[in-house]
Amino acid sequence: MPFDQLFPRSFTASSVRTYAPPASGVYGISNATEWIYIGETENIREALLGHVLEFDASRPGTRPAGFVFEVCDRSQRPGRQQRLVLEYRPVRNSLGPRPR
Repeated sequence: MPFDQLFPRSFTASSVRTYAPPASGVYGISNATEWIYIGETENIREALLGHVLEFDASRPGTRPAGFVFEVCDRSQRPGRQQRLVLEYRPVRNSLGPRPR
């Protein structure tokens, strides 16, 4: 089951501060061609702001362009993250080799 949010927000510190809530949930980071990372956290805004700084120094080929998120209860986060990772196969989540 895909993310509830269909259209990503711009992956900038300003956009994260404006749109991402300081709430429990899951989030995804992508660029125009692939999903880069899907995470789960107690504070979506804080986690995404940390990734903005991390990706500023990362490889240019995986530069994120957008983010999406879903607010969910702490008990649901790990399972929801796992389902999203299996569905989207982000390049920075460890699942073994990606299907061709």
